[in-house]
Amino acid sequence: MKLNKFRILNYKAITDSASGSLRKGDACGKGTAERGRFSFDYKITLFCQSWYYCYMPRAKRLLLSQSYYHIMTRGNNRSVVFRSPDDYLYYLELLAKYKIEHPFDLYHYCLMPTHTHFQIQTKHASEFSVFMKKINLAYFHHYQQKYNWVGHFWQDRFKSQTIGKDAYFIQCGKYIELNPIRADLAKSPEEYLYSSYRFYSMGEKNPLITPDFMYEAMGKNEAERQTNYQGLLVAQIIEESYRKPIWGSDIQRYREQDKIDRKIKT
Repeated sequence: MKLNKFRILNYKAITDSASGSLRKGDACGKGTAERGRFSFDYKITLFCQSWYYCYMPRAKRLLLSQSYYHIMTRGNNRSVVFRSPDDYLYYLELLAKYKIEHPFDLYHYCLMPTHTHFQIQTKHASEFSVFMKKINLAYFHHYQQKYNWVGHFWQDRFKSQTIGKDAYFIQCGKYIELNPIRADLAKSPEEYLYSSYRFYSMGEKNPLITPDFMYEAMGKNEAERQTNYQGLLVAQIIEESYRKPIWGSDIQRYREQDKIDRKIKT
């Protein structure tokens, strides 16, 4: 679809620190900036969807304090963001560093070649947002310098999906950790080094992890809990609700939605 001579008003040229690139007014043509106003008048050819993501304002993100989320960040256009073991390790170092500065509870995680998964509880929502901006920008600079990367690196902002706090919570975590199996990156989850699975199933030390609050109930001792975690099956409802705005059982999804609705009203 060809878009001819359009004019966009009331935009400021800003830098999106989370993505490491200009978001508005970048690489699209020449324009004249005025104070509090940014105007364009040029020809470009784009698909409608690309135009939408480039120029429409961002939707408001509702991230609550003391709440549970599945957080995902993906490389732009599903590009590979981890090319070598050193990349994964550097990202985990950044995670440890900025998690100290902006605390939150990390229960489960998995780093995939093109994206990341965290299962968390926020302490202060604003602090977690700052954490995500810092780690995304710092890793972008690392990747840019190492591989001479040019262009947009992360796809939009991070995705936050509310998770219900119930018996299914730990199953959501294991579902995240099984991503490498579904992607044919490993034959068994314990073979994959860049997730929290080995912490729960093998007792591997990992200072990043806050133990899942359902884990203690899985056995009388550590060995029993590890064995039971290895055999833990992910319920069908967790698989079916994975791509919904709220992840978990039907009743917990209803409760979480009610909490969100009440927060919006206030």
